[in-house]
Amino acid sequence: QVQLVESGGGLVQAGGSLRLSCAASGRTVSNYPMGWFRQAAGKEREFVAAITSSGGSTYYADSVKGRITISRDNAKNTVYLQMNSLKPEDTAVYYCAAKRYGGLFNTRTSYDYWGQGTQVTVSS
Repeated sequence: QVQLVESGGGLVQAGGSLRLSCAASGRTVSNYPMGWFRQAAGKEREFVAAITSSGGSTYYADSVKGRITISRDNAKNTVYLQMNSLKPEDTAVYYCAAKRYGGLFNTRTSYDYWGQGTQVTVSS
């Protein structure tokens, strides 16, 4: 079993930056592709970014391309989400997820393990 714990969320002004972390425990996730999703109040959970197990390939939602970077440190069993030039519409709970098997990187149902989420609030 894999446990995922997100951290690094908070309140930031528009244009600011935050770095989210997702620490895995229970089992190494170095062989799992990892993803970040977010859910704003009253909306469905949506894909933000994903990274392959080696870190060699990354995928982003169009809405965050150029502003957000996903990375991972397999030695630390941790995945990161660097968010720059934040906008009020980025306000959401951000979730980390691990994918054991196949399926599309940007599809919520492809992921098997989820964290509890961390709140990101961007003020205008």
